[in-house]
Amino acid sequence: MKIAFVGLGGVGGYYGGKVARAFEGGAEHQVAFMARGEHLAAIKEKGLEVRAKDGTFFAKPFMASDDPAKIGKADLVVFAVKGYDLRAAALAAAPLVGPDTAVLPLLNGADNNEILKEALPPCKVLNGCVYISARIEAPGVVVQSGGNCKLFFGAPGAGAEEFRPLEEMFKRAGIDATLARNIDEEVWTKFIFLSPFAGVTSLFGKNFGEVLSGADSRPMLEGMMKEIRTLAGLRGVSLPGDIVEQSLAKGEAFPPDTKSSMQLDCERGKRTEIEPLLGFVVREGERLGADVPLTRGVYDALRMRMELPCGGDEK
Repeated sequence: MKIAFVGLGGVGGYYGGKVARAFEGGAEHQVAFMARGEHLAAIKEKGLEVRAKDGTFFAKPFMASDDPAKIGKADLVVFAVKGYDLRAAALAAAPLVGPDTAVLPLLNGADNNEILKEALPPCKVLNGCVYISARIEAPGVVVQSGGNCKLFFGAPGAGAEEFRPLEEMFKRAGIDATLARNIDEEVWTKFIFLSPFAGVTSLFGKNFGEVLSGADSRPMLEGMMKEIRTLAGLRGVSLPGDIVEQSLAKGEAFPPDTKSSMQLDCERGKRTEIEPLLGFVVREGERLGADVPLTRGVYDALRMRMELPCGGDEK
């Protein structure tokens, strides 16, 4: 099987590194990395160094390139780019995809599979989510800083057994992977936690502990979660009745000084995932006739602070 990882940042580097290390040499599975610039040059020269919580390892892919045509058609393509880059990355990666190619997005957002279906030639688009905090430390070096590293994936609204070999492959690579019976529920369970915490911490400039204890911020978190729960229901995704309480408890389990990734990006003046995490909720609410005033308020306030056009993203 040929496996291509598109995007070798923290997420792609960790999971791609695990798979490449497990099947180094390409006798059973050929693992290709798509990366750019100095990161790609370092990987070509010495391989990818992954500093995981449970130890450091090196991974040498069968191939590393910035040209999908050189890699050719793959059996599995894993997208691990930022949400704002997904559509462009998918269009560029079209040479990797054929009718029998399984395509798996592993990035923040609730509609990644829909974006891929629109951007790619006909293929088998899955959906997925991961629980990990990782980043590029230096060219050719990825560091995992947190998360349980669990990976959930599956085929929305379809029988999953066809993709059982992918679960087995991930597990052989040392990845805690689950072929989910209902991947949409898994994705939205993460999203209902991620979107409000990203928005509220970024808006107030406060950490998890502060927004959870704030007289204004905690009700805002809870209200945004309820808006997203309603939106999920309108899309046919059934979440547990206590999903809001579960999500708040999940936030309380983090160290109080935790900051969301979007908050850190805001503080550093970097491009953020405001569109896949907040703009999507606003636009989907409009499409489905669902009122999402709290999410819209946070989205509009952050967009004005970033001086973005409506529906736009940083350049």
